[in-house]
Amino acid sequence: MKTYTPMRATYLLLGVWLTLAMWFPTLTTAADAGQKAPAWQVTTLDGQVISSASLKGKVVLVHFWATWCPPCREEMPALESFYKQHAKDGLEIVGISLDEADDLASVRRFAQPFTFPLGMKTAAQVDGFGRIWVLPLSFLIDRQGVLREDGWTGERRIDAASLDRIVLPLLSGP
Repeated sequence: MKTYTPMRATYLLLGVWLTLAMWFPTLTTAADAGQKAPAWQVTTLDGQVISSASLKGKVVLVHFWATWCPPCREEMPALESFYKQHAKDGLEIVGISLDEADDLASVRRFAQPFTFPLGMKTAAQVDGFGRIWVLPLSFLIDRQGVLREDGWTGERRIDAASLDRIVLPLLSGP
């Protein structure tokens, strides 16, 4: 019977961590505020492909949500109102639903009143944001492509006042 010394246990844990990091990179990487925002892409519900590269020079709010998430549903009207007011100022909001692919019909029904682009995580490349483990979750990117909010979560709800306080200063800058 083998005995595990502290050194052997350390190597074993390191091996497990490296294996997880190799197979599941989103467990070990995440976007950090003040750093260059990760590259991402999503195919919207209407088939349009939107990416970080295509929105260069805009202030972008990437918002992860789901139809089954009550706080997400509550935030969407505030996002829509803010988008309508400030799209002309260089704002883009992109909503990415974490609903399952077989729930596409309910996502489409829910999305009908919203004019900002919406897509499904199943049709997105967003691993650079790290593990999406709580909803709602938003990332705010400035005009220079720098991440300004790295996980604006449901703990700090999105409403008109928070959007004015956090997003408006970025819209008035270069």
